[in-house]
Amino acid sequence: MATWVRILFGVFGVVVLVLVLDAAIRTFLLPRAARVRLSQYLARAVSYVFRMFSMPKRSYARRDQVLSLFPSVVLLTYQATWLALTLVAFAFEFIAAGVPSYRAAFKVSGSSIFTLGTTAGHGGWQIVLSYAEAGVGLTLLALLISFIPTLYAAFQRRETSVSRLTVRAGIPATPWGILEIAKSVSDFQLLDELWREWEQWFIDVGETHSTLVILNFYRSPTPDQTWIGSAASVLDAAALFQSTVDLDVSPTAGLCIRAGWINLRRVSDYFQVPYSREVSWKNKISISREEFDIVCDRLVRSGVPLVADRDLAWKDFVGWRVNYDTMIEAAYGLFNCPRVDWRDAAQQPLVEKSNQRGLHIDP
Repeated sequence: MATWVRILFGVFGVVVLVLVLDAAIRTFLLPRAARVRLSQYLARAVSYVFRMFSMPKRSYARRDQVLSLFPSVVLLTYQATWLALTLVAFAFEFIAAGVPSYRAAFKVSGSSIFTLGTTAGHGGWQIVLSYAEAGVGLTLLALLISFIPTLYAAFQRRETSVSRLTVRAGIPATPWGILEIAKSVSDFQLLDELWREWEQWFIDVGETHSTLVILNFYRSPTPDQTWIGSAASVLDAAALFQSTVDLDVSPTAGLCIRAGWINLRRVSDYFQVPYSREVSWKNKISISREEFDIVCDRLVRSGVPLVADRDLAWKDFVGWRVNYDTMIEAAYGLFNCPRVDWRDAAQQPLVEKSNQRGLHIDP
């Protein structure tokens, strides 16, 4: 083989190896959002396959079951692709180092990356390459193994609050459910604890889901309680409380909404979701006035005190929701979560009173 061909193979192998290491480092180790093209191409290819098996004509429960496998398959695809490219890269390096044929180069490279020892290189440079490839292969495996505990720790933190919300909001979570259950146990003042918890939740999600991007696609353990739907319900409940409920406005509810839209912007920026940074109550939102009135009528039947001026309440609600409307609605589609339908408030049974004495005594 001509010398210039060996040099060309050597350069090509270095380029492929740098591409793999760059993707692995920026995907698993870099503590900030990074758009890694190799990782994105692989994720899109896997996503295309999963979309074929989760068509909208199937029930949501079935689609959720299929899509729950998506992030795990993506991670395994990363690992398999990086190992395969590393094997190819070092095969070219072995050719540059004097291995006489392509077949022999791939045999030595495969033996080295998996530390099998079945085929050894000859000469100083080939032995050095064998040790280097074994080190790279073990490092790639170690990166995935060490990445998984961090990933699942962040997932568990996210889902703990989502699961806890079922007590405060019902299953699935709804914004009117949060207010009704608070009324049923005379707990409006203690809603501040919920706003504080979810303010911290949004901060944590904004950080973890813009750095460990695959987390966005990890689905909640139960199909009827999704993390996007829970986030939307908390934000909408806080917006309703600030605009429509006839009680003193809550600074913690306002801070919860602020934490929500600030950190949803971080996730939206990564996925290049367009949204307006200049918001006004005159902007359109995805909730219609009719849907707003349906929820208000339900809250009145539940005994939740509402302000007398419904028109002013609507303007105030829009003024809060415009901060996060575009981003939360886009997230429903991006992460294949069912949208919280405000029209359901007209059919769902009301929350009965609880946590009071004498409710179950026959007259």
